[in-house]
Amino acid sequence: MEERIHKLLYFLHESPNDTFLLFALAKEYDILHKDEEAERYYKRLMEIDEQYVGLYFHLGKFYEKLERLEEALEIYKKGIAMAQKLSEHHALSELMSAKTNLEMEMI
Repeated sequence: MEERIHKLLYFLHESPNDTFLLFALAKEYDILHKDEEAERYYKRLMEIDEQYVGLYFHLGKFYEKLERLEEALEIYKKGIAMAQKLSEHHALSELMSAKTNLEMEMI
């Protein structure tokens, strides 16, 4: 796992705005429970490309895992708006489901 991170960081050094690399690093750090690093790469990705729709579902789940439920809900809402704007129907469905499930848990 650490070797993959080193490779991803090397590639990111070569292409600092590569959205796939930022997403991959966020996921790798998330899996390793290195939450600060994961969040840093998720947020950097959002700054670089807010239209990277897959980000919203994974960042929302990340916040849920950390029990930051209000933040997760806000991310899902932003993702739903972006998926609607881009006509990304599959992502829209996933985000709406995640948002509804979270809202039910928060009752």
